[in-house]
Amino acid sequence: MTYDLIIIGAGPAGVSAAVYATRQKLSILMLSKDIGGQVAKKAVDIENYPGFEKISGPDLVDLYKKQLKANDLSVTLGEVVGIEKNDNIFSVKTVDDKEYKAISVIVTSGAESKLIHVPGEEEFAGKGVSYCSLCDGPVFKNKDVAVVGGGNNGFETAVFLSNYVKSVKVLEYGEKANADAENQELVAKNPNIEVITNAQVTKIEGKVFVSAIYYEDRANKKEKKIDVSGVFVEIGYSPSTNFLGNLVDLNEKNEVIFNSETLETKTPGLFSAGDCNVSRYKQIVMASGQGALAALSAYNYIRKVS
Repeated sequence: MTYDLIIIGAGPAGVSAAVYATRQKLSILMLSKDIGGQVAKKAVDIENYPGFEKISGPDLVDLYKKQLKANDLSVTLGEVVGIEKNDNIFSVKTVDDKEYKAISVIVTSGAESKLIHVPGEEEFAGKGVSYCSLCDGPVFKNKDVAVVGGGNNGFETAVFLSNYVKSVKVLEYGEKANADAENQELVAKNPNIEVITNAQVTKIEGKVFVSAIYYEDRANKKEKKIDVSGVFVEIGYSPSTNFLGNLVDLNEKNEVIFNSETLETKTPGLFSAGDCNVSRYKQIVMASGQGALAALSAYNYIRKVS
């Protein structure tokens, strides 16, 4: 069987693309390792998504599942390992050696937050360990938190959090922070933010929720403890784009470069949406909007070539 459209990924961008595509009466296959993506794994309470004063990541994913079911859509679980295009038909291959064909493909494979790989990080993900300050920052109002990472993302996160929290400790592995001068000036002027350099995080501790973060002072090799209620990991993202081969152009961060009007990649019929795309901000609402645009663009492409 050759589908009209294959959507790779079932996070905010993928679900949005599927809902919009099914309204165009397209035959659709959704392929994904899971449903919800980073929303299911990392978001604690979402307070910046239209229509919800506050909603947890798992609750939002439950709504995604209900909406997919209401539109007679299901997700075939599987990891995509490659895509090819021959004679205007795409072949999508999965890790279990299955192959699916379609006239058009939308890639919404997202990006994985880089991890610090220390004890407690995985255990307390969603329980004080966060990878999205915009999503979770207000949850920690008047509490002490730590930010891991002294680059631009880390400093911008610290400044943002300072609007809500009691104090922010920025832990930077290197001898000096590598954020831009402007961000460093903003942090230096903020009395609620302290930057600690030469800090190698060793573990995150707590009972039900995070209560402390430990780091080794690389200058004197002594371990130190900071009592915090939240840990924000800001050491970058790894876009899930390695399976795309030469069908797309990538930037230096391996994010997909796309046509801003249609979200089409350099390969006609191949579209990309969400966190795998080139973007400064990784937000649920932005991914959802791109998913809708990609679906409408894919519909126009399918109608043109069919």
